[in-house]
Formats: sequence, structure tokens, C-alpha cells
Amino acid sequence: MRNSLTEQLGIRYPIIQAPMAGGVTTSELVAAVSNAGGLGMIGAGYMTPQQTREQIRELKQLTVKSFGINLFVPNDFHHCEKEVKTAQALLKPFYKELGLEEKVFSLPTKEKTVATFKEQLQLIIEEQVPICSFTFGLPTVEQIKELKKNKITLIGTATTIEEAERNEAAGMDMVVMQGTEAGGHRGTFSHEAKDGYIGLMSLIPQAVDSVNIPVIAAGGIMDGRGVSAALCLGAYAVQMGTAFLTCVESGANQVHKEAILQASADDVVLTRAFSGKWARGIDNRFIAEMKGNEEQLPGFPIQNTLTKALRGAASSQGIPDFMSLWSGQSPMLAKMQTVHELIETICNETKIKLNIS
Repeated sequence: MRNSLTEQLGIRYPIIQAPMAGGVTTSELVAAVSNAGGLGMIGAGYMTPQQTREQIRELKQLTVKSFGINLFVPNDFHHCEKEVKTAQALLKPFYKELGLEEKVFSLPTKEKTVATFKEQLQLIIEEQVPICSFTFGLPTVEQIKELKKNKITLIGTATTIEEAERNEAAGMDMVVMQGTEAGGHRGTFSHEAKDGYIGLMSLIPQAVDSVNIPVIAAGGIMDGRGVSAALCLGAYAVQMGTAFLTCVESGANQVHKEAILQASADDVVLTRAFSGKWARGIDNRFIAEMKGNEEQLPGFPIQNTLTKALRGAASSQGIPDFMSLWSGQSPMLAKMQTVHELIETICNETKIKLNIS
């Protein structure tokens, strides 16, 4: 199961834990994946630079194995007062139901997000993190050059062949091809999100034929059957999110884990109601009631900021109706188990499928 990608990343198995932002990728989860032979990834998309540095240092105490970190590349966004007021009016009944007072929000700005991104890049260099991946776009030419100068392996994210080619041209060492089956936010950055709704099994061979860098398959892969299929189609590795989200070491709320474990394939939908960016998760009351108004909502990260208190309160109160229950399209394959059990089972299944001794 080893290849040039596993050698470059310093891992035993071609299994990467998806860098799920928002508290799922605890140090315990990331370290457990790396210690079991895969690549653990910190999801630092919503972290402050200080929080990022603290988790990197904590991880170094938990593992001597290779691990990586993921950042959200800042995108252009605008603060439209009309959209914000519309969103606040739509959210008001939900806030009231959860007993929350209306707040005066400090909305994010492009300048702040760019400054945070630059600071995170600098501390990644300072802390000598060996691997860094990116979602929602590509760093600048200068940033890529600086990271490579410090011998950091760079992994991009794409949902279309054009995006994969742009990742290669920019200097990414590898690219995650995210099929439409993937849970959480779509990684699309060069098109409308709907243009990136390509199934993974169609996406992999086309990407492999279009770029010369290793392709990492992501989207709906939960077991050895999915891993072996991806490898047979030319992927060098897989990136799995939902399968790790329900693991014991995951920092996901227990309500979130139970929702996935009890869901059927038909329960998983796409929505932009929570964050302003299209994402896949388990259908609930909030998604259903906001569905007719999604196009009126502000984009990411404005809407994400407006719903933050709502999601936080629902999570602390254990109310799934108002939580962003991100999940890929294969929830029925999810299990509550340790990371070691998951990786061991996947590797055994894959070796059998691929006839590897």
C-alpha cells in the first residue's frame, strides 16, 4: 500500500484524515491517526493564530509521527447590509426559541481574514509543520515559494479538473479531488459551487489523466471497498472525514455523532443556510425552514458568523434541529470505534480487495 505519496508524507498507509474545522480535529484525533499509520490533519480554518500554535505544540507532545494542517484561503467577500438584515430577520425566531438575545455582531472583513491567514502561514513555518493543505483556493505565488523554501509539502483541494490543473500550475505537490459525495463545505473556488458537483468515481480517473501530481480521493469513502476502488482508479491515497468524525477520539458533539450513526443516505443534503457556502450535512429543521431563502443569505464567512451563536447554543443544549451536522453521503457505513480499529479494519479490507499480502 506504499507509494511515492506515502513516502513523501512519511506515512505507512495511504489514508489521510480530513481536516474538519470547528473542533472535530482534536489533538487526540490527529495524533491517533498519525500514530496508527495514517496522516492526521489539524483543521485550522476557524482558529486564531494563537490557537493554531497551541495545537501544533500540543500535537508534538502526543506524536513523533508526521501530521499536517489545513487552512482556508481567504476569498473576496462583501458586507451587504441588506443581506445581513434579511438573514438576521430570518434567524430571529430561532434565536428566540433557544433563549438567545439578539447580538451586535462584529462581522469579518477581508483585511482581517487575510491578516490571520498570513500569520498562520508564518507560524507553520516557525513550528516546522511538515505538511500544509489548503481549501477554498490557492495561496499567492510568493506564499507558495516561501513554504516550499522551508520544505513544507503542499496539498491543494479541487472539485473540478480545471481546479486540479490550477493546483498543479500553482506548485501544489498533491491535490485532493473532492467528489460531490463529501461531507462539509465544498472546496470549489473557480466556479459556481454547482459546477463542482461531480461524483468521485468519475472525477478520479479524469484527474489522474489530467495532472502529473498525485491525486488524493475524497468523498463518501468509509471502508476498504472505497479505498481499494479509489486506488484502482489511480488515486495515490484517500482522504476520509465522516468515518473519522464518529470515532471515539473525535471532538464532534455526541449529538452530531449519533445523528450520523442513525442517518440513512436519503437524510444527507446540500445547504448554504448555516454558513453562506454550500455544504453537505444531515437534513434538519433549520435547513428545511431556511431552504426557500438560501439565495437571499449573505455568503461565507458573513452568514457563518451570523449563525455561530445559534449553532453553539444548539450544540450545548443538545438540540440537533439547529446544528450543522456535516456528513458525507455514506452515513450508514459509519461506526463508533477507535481510530486504531478503523484504520486496521480499512487496511485489512483493502489488502484483501487488492490481493496484497
